Amino acid sequence: MASHLGKADDSMSWNSKTVITFGVSLVLSWFLVFSLISATCLAYSFAGTWVGNPDSGRSDLYPEILRDEAVARLNELGKVSDADGYLERTFLSPASIRAGKLIQSWMEDAGLRTWMDQMGNIHGRTDGMNASAEALLVGSHLDTVIDAGIYDGSLGIVCALSALKVLKTTGNIEKLKRPVEVIAFSDEEGVRFQTTFLGSGAIAGILPASVLWITDKSGITVHDVLKENSIEVTEESFLQLKYDPESVWGYIEVHIEQGPVLESLGLPLAVVQGIAGQTRIKVTVSGVQGHAGTVPMSMRRDPMAAAAELIGLLESLCKDPESYLSYDGHCNGFAADSLAGSLVCTVGEISSWPSASNVIPGQVNFTIDLRAMEDMEREAIIIELSNRMYHICDRRSVACDIDRKHDAGAVVCDPGLSSKMKSSAYSALKKMVGEVQDEVPVLMSGAGHDAMAMSHLTEVSMLFVRCRGGISHSPEEHVLDDDIWAAGLAVLEFLDQHVT
Repeated sequence: MASHLGKADDSMSWNSKTVITFGVSLVLSWFLVFSLISATCLAYSFAGTWVGNPDSGRSDLYPEILRDEAVARLNELGKVSDADGYLERTFLSPASIRAGKLIQSWMEDAGLRTWMDQMGNIHGRTDGMNASAEALLVGSHLDTVIDAGIYDGSLGIVCALSALKVLKTTGNIEKLKRPVEVIAFSDEEGVRFQTTFLGSGAIAGILPASVLWITDKSGITVHDVLKENSIEVTEESFLQLKYDPESVWGYIEVHIEQGPVLESLGLPLAVVQGIAGQTRIKVTVSGVQGHAGTVPMSMRRDPMAAAAELIGLLESLCKDPESYLSYDGHCNGFAADSLAGSLVCTVGEISSWPSASNVIPGQVNFTIDLRAMEDMEREAIIIELSNRMYHICDRRSVACDIDRKHDAGAVVCDPGLSSKMKSSAYSALKKMVGEVQDEVPVLMSGAGHDAMAMSHLTEVSMLFVRCRGGISHSPEEHVLDDDIWAAGLAVLEFLDQHVT
């Protein structure tokens, strides 16, 4: 066949060769045009690096601070852990204290005066031209979940400090029209005391003084932990941690998306429209402890079996809420099928006592994390879930205690502040890649953030940053170096456009 084709080529007429040559040229031309279009439209596509490398060497992009140093700091902070082999920093643990001191040194490097408050929050502030003006607060949390990634929380702190360091380096930090304060919140995850926002909640004034007396699994109170770290606090001084709303202009927070949407869009940044409401519940099921081999199945009051049925109920209800709540398509004034897109329920912890293979346990504890975009819908689910749980426990002759440990209402980010954030993100991307073909998207957040607590104090806005695979709360968390750069530049643009 090959030799035949070769002979045919030798005997081709001039016209045939011309047609083929023209065809090949046309195909190549279209390929080049398509490549140029693709390179422009996919400027932000996820391929390990930015297509159309934004590292143009322009001095106004400050890659050495906003990217290189920021990445190095995130990696350094990611090594500050209470555990060997994985990342863990809980409220005012030894590693948390070390991380706070490290962040404090970076704040001072950015030209900020610093302090730790009575809830362990780390503050860095510059007064700008008018110390008495309403302040812009910028922040995120320094605590982590167990076996965490290095970006959740830390990214927002580092990006804010990077932007302010650029202003210090360029001599513009004194030109800020209002004070800017960066806050590294001591607790957002709620791992140690099973209640979130200990840091931001104190500043926002949404926590009662009684929070000082809640205990961790070892029976240690929040007050005990503070005292161990030489922080003397009374109920009166705790309440004084709340900022005066009249002294605050707004709050912004940078955070990894913790979801896959930005990656699917091929874009590095998004503005957050709102945050889902959240409820955390601790369920305690108490039965009768007994020997695994001598108590007949028909006579058992087994809390483990009951807990298993309760957990199965939770999953079924949250997967198919309309089957449990709907009546002619509606329940309590809302469409039950509207829950399907936003309702998520998770059992994150489960424990039994005593925990032994040859003993029927006497008690089982598990936690529920329930979230929905609408507070009324979330409340309806909790009421329905609780009623059905009590019914199951009664049928199984076990006791059931349902303790709501934490509630946070859904939050709508401020449209005005979010518009400013959106324009700042757009300007940053345009500086990095030239023409921007797509608008900065607007997303909802299913995860809770310090912005939820701070929304009780002032207007809030959030900037999401793309993360690989949408993975978070895991050592597999990953953010591109250039996406970190883009986020830092967006904060810098915000300060340049709206605060200087």
